[in-house]
Amino acid sequence: MSEDVWSFALDLYARPGVEPACLALQDAGADVCLLLAGAWFGWRGIACDAQHLAELRELARPLREELVMPLRALRQQWRAQARLDQRVAELRESVKALELRAERLLLERLADAGRNWTSGSGDDLDAWLQGCAGAAAEQHRDALLELRIAVTHRKQP
Repeated sequence: MSEDVWSFALDLYARPGVEPACLALQDAGADVCLLLAGAWFGWRGIACDAQHLAELRELARPLREELVMPLRALRQQWRAQARLDQRVAELRESVKALELRAERLLLERLADAGRNWTSGSGDDLDAWLQGCAGAAAEQHRDALLELRIAVTHRKQP
């Protein structure tokens, strides 16, 4: 199950409008990996409920805070210096690759957590997106709509 989530996330993120939507939600405090995992569960027809959302949030928190966010902060911190120094730019790319590996690990752990969850009514995508976006959902309904459209235009598994 977890092998599919990374391909799904890469494909979804590459679709028009998804990257800026995810970044807007991230800037508002949403966890993009959690959102992409929620989109994946919704796309697969997995039932969304408060317990599943809480379990995913609890699982995501330490990986996000201890792995993903520090790598992202370091990469962003080096942005200006990387423009001036090719060696720093190369190091920054290495940090970016580590950040992506950390995000992949997080997505795979989230997918594994739901491997035994049952299918729902097939229309839980909105619940997954809103539940995973948290408080950012209210501020960025347009971004969630962009994600929803991109997910619903993917071929079903």
